[in-house]
Amino acid sequence: MATWLIVVLALAGVLFLTIIAIVAWWIGCYNALIRLKNNAEEGYSTMDVYMKKRYDLIPNLVETVKGFAKQEKETLEGVMRARYSCMSANEPEEKSKYENMLTGTLKTLFNVTENYPELKSNANFINLSNQLQSLEAEISSARKYYNGCVKLLNTKIEVFPSNLIARRYHFEKKMLFEITDAEERKAPKVQF
Repeated sequence: MATWLIVVLALAGVLFLTIIAIVAWWIGCYNALIRLKNNAEEGYSTMDVYMKKRYDLIPNLVETVKGFAKQEKETLEGVMRARYSCMSANEPEEKSKYENMLTGTLKTLFNVTENYPELKSNANFINLSNQLQSLEAEISSARKYYNGCVKLLNTKIEVFPSNLIARRYHFEKKMLFEITDAEERKAPKVQF
């Protein structure tokens, strides 16, 4: 009888330890998914802050150019329309689309400035364009960070066995912030 009791206790102990290990893994996997989701959201928020700074800078840049290039009204209005579209976009997919549009209109704006040598030497314009260059670099870094966080989250959501937990708690893949138009993939040339 004692041998039978030892076997039952050993099996109960193994079963108990197995259950504890599964619960610990489940909690660890769930917490990892939460951390990755929060990192992706923080990455998007950081990118959004830099884009907001850019949106705030654009009207100043447009006003400076407007003083020199009155006949370029259509280009300047296009930049402002693109800025407004970006600011009103809420979803990452929509934001990405309008960001691409804004980048294109900014390229057009900088191409216009090539025709105005006096504008290129204006101290206010030089300062604004330098700020914009700096913001473009920060936005690029923020996009890279955001996309890295999203990649880690999406991978964790898709791979087995963490996909079981992700599905159970309704974790959803996030969209990468990417440029769809091949022409837009080229960085805007901000040289004066």
